[in-house]
Amino acid sequence: MNIILLGPPGAGKGTQAKMLMEAKGLVQLSTGDMLRAAVKAGTPVGLQAKAVMEAGGLVSDDIVIGIVSDRLDEADVREQGAIFDGFPRTQPQAEALDKLLVEKGLTLDAVINMAVEDEPLVGRISGRFTCGDCGEGYHKEFKKPAVEGVCDKCGSSNFKFRADDNEETVRERLKAYHADTAPLIDYYTATGKLKTVDGMKGIDEVQAAMVAALEG
Repeated sequence: MNIILLGPPGAGKGTQAKMLMEAKGLVQLSTGDMLRAAVKAGTPVGLQAKAVMEAGGLVSDDIVIGIVSDRLDEADVREQGAIFDGFPRTQPQAEALDKLLVEKGLTLDAVINMAVEDEPLVGRISGRFTCGDCGEGYHKEFKKPAVEGVCDKCGSSNFKFRADDNEETVRERLKAYHADTAPLIDYYTATGKLKTVDGMKGIDEVQAAMVAALEG
């Protein structure tokens, strides 16, 4: 099974992807993670990306698609299936992914849209933080560590807040989402693969709705 998670920044795509990994045995594919791994591994497309980033440029769609293509060839993805988290972001990327999946004999089974409202997202994003050692995500209001100041997963006290998780930057990111990514809702509705869940509910409720949508 291969699925895409759609939703604005702060909707909880990363959290839900990790839970789906456990529930369905899928592999989470984050373009940021794949990009860093490709650069570190020194793959041909990774070297292209490194050169662009070192020059201060933005990585092109062709490079991103190349990194996704390489990752889709790896055994864990082909055997277990994938969750695309944060990709595609635009219709050209969606069209390129469609073509890529066909070329590799893979299918896109579902697209889950996490429906959320902008204003609550501003507060949600500005309160989140992560463990600097293991990457586990938390929130000052919605998902606190069981023991204050201690990561539930690894026991570290090294917590980090993203510099761009502030109201002004969040509003700009939401504006970009509505301009570039939200149109994918119509794009995937036309394919009959879009399933929408209420992303404003609690983490466990959203996960249950996702699992039900996939199984339904």
